[in-house]
Amino acid sequence: MGSPGLELLFTLESPRISQPQDALLCFIHWELVSHGWRCLGKGEKGNGPERDSEQMPVGWSDNKELYTLRYGKKTSEILLKALVVDGTLIVNVMDLHTEQVFDVTLDIDANIDRAHLQQHDRVYKNLTDLKRLLNSELIRPMSGRREEKKAPTQQPQERPPEYDPLRIPPRHPSSQSSVGTDPLGHYPYGAADLDPLGRHSGGMIMDPFHAGRTRPRPGPPIGLPPGAVPPGARFDPFGPLGSGRPGPDPDHLPPPGYDDMFM
Repeated sequence: MGSPGLELLFTLESPRISQPQDALLCFIHWELVSHGWRCLGKGEKGNGPERDSEQMPVGWSDNKELYTLRYGKKTSEILLKALVVDGTLIVNVMDLHTEQVFDVTLDIDANIDRAHLQQHDRVYKNLTDLKRLLNSELIRPMSGRREEKKAPTQQPQERPPEYDPLRIPPRHPSSQSSVGTDPLGHYPYGAADLDPLGRHSGGMIMDPFHAGRTRPRPGPPIGLPPGAVPPGARFDPFGPLGSGRPGPDPDHLPPPGYDDMFM
């Protein structure tokens, strides 16, 4: 029958097996015993000192509609209730320490042959499927070994050693930065107007002499004493523009009628 010891248990309890659900509960009891559980008695609460046993308690099958048994294993204790409803046996098991509840519903006629209730080798129709169902729905969950699908964990991206999440990005990108071009390799004209941190040079007007290259920021005019302008401060040039000023002449867009000699 594939379950050593089940034949001895069935033979011992056969006088109390008069309904198909009796035989089904007998197998459930043996599965629990096979996984280390011992029966403490029947009913929701014990009456005085109890000893655990592999045998089923006296009077376990007196009520053919509701079976109530208690089992213990090391420091754990469970309460099993099996209720007959419309040709099925609804089995509920509660861990008395954690109050977790596990349940399984078994079709009585699909698992038990009513015509051979006293024959241990013929009463169970498919022990393999019954055993698998009890293990997946009751035994493994009660033991904390329910198989769960784990979502693949994403590997954290490696950050450079000098990475500091609190550090403000530099105003001038390094020579290895790709700030001078967009992802397609084009020079980002007008990027300076959209960048409040000043990491781009140039404005909305294309510089034909420096296209694709970073233009130096205008500095203080020649002639100011050292330290007149704090390091990194924005400096708007004043006075006549020197010949060394980078970029096109700011007056390259003359006003309307500039070349009209009669104006």
